[in-house]
Amino acid sequence: MAKELPGFRPLYAQVAELLTERIGSGRWKPGAPLPSEFRLADELKVSQGTVRKALDEMASKNLLVRRQGRGTFVAQHSAQTAHFRFFPLVDEAGVKEMPTSTVLAQKTGRAERQEAEALGLPPRAPVHRILRLRRLAGRTVVVERITLSAALFDGLALPIGTEMLEELYVVYEQQFGVTVARADEQLRAVPASAEDARHLGLAAGTPLLEVRRIARDLYGAPLELRIDRCDTSRHCYVNSLD
Repeated sequence: MAKELPGFRPLYAQVAELLTERIGSGRWKPGAPLPSEFRLADELKVSQGTVRKALDEMASKNLLVRRQGRGTFVAQHSAQTAHFRFFPLVDEAGVKEMPTSTVLAQKTGRAERQEAEALGLPPRAPVHRILRLRRLAGRTVVVERITLSAALFDGLALPIGTEMLEELYVVYEQQFGVTVARADEQLRAVPASAEDARHLGLAAGTPLLEVRRIARDLYGAPLELRIDRCDTSRHCYVNSLD
């Protein structure tokens, strides 16, 4: 029997929420095909047009992928999809390059107040802290500091000092069943600290672009706090507004 749908929002939005719950609960895994529109409509006792509109809405949020002649699939992160959705730097010609990354350190400690607030954790909850460099065309352009809940990402062990072959969002999804669906960002100009300057090959005090990102899951819950210090002397931050 279909789950009863609440009646205070458009029907397609209710269907989209119900189907999103199936992804979030793990009933439908990343990359898995969805039942046909006809089958879903029959199960949920709604029209096929309502199901189609719900699926289109989910696809517009990158939760689903429509493949002509093959059907609809749960979206999954790959190195390329994670890069093109979540790495906003382009060169001066507007071209996106695939970045490489190296983890310099991963440590576990107690959350500071701002970390706990950003991640919705109790004060001094255990967290993983990651220091990572990101390079474009062999040149370090981003110093990245990442904080994660140690309980949610229990057992996380990243390779230290060698190039990472997988995007972190792919690791989260494949190893922990956690999908980053969207992110909120704040940008500001900051002077390079001594540590930033050393990693980026710049003078201390050089202006950098700081991007503070909170990555969120399918339900909007915070998963990751990421603070990037970016050298934009040869690159630009690009964001498309729909």
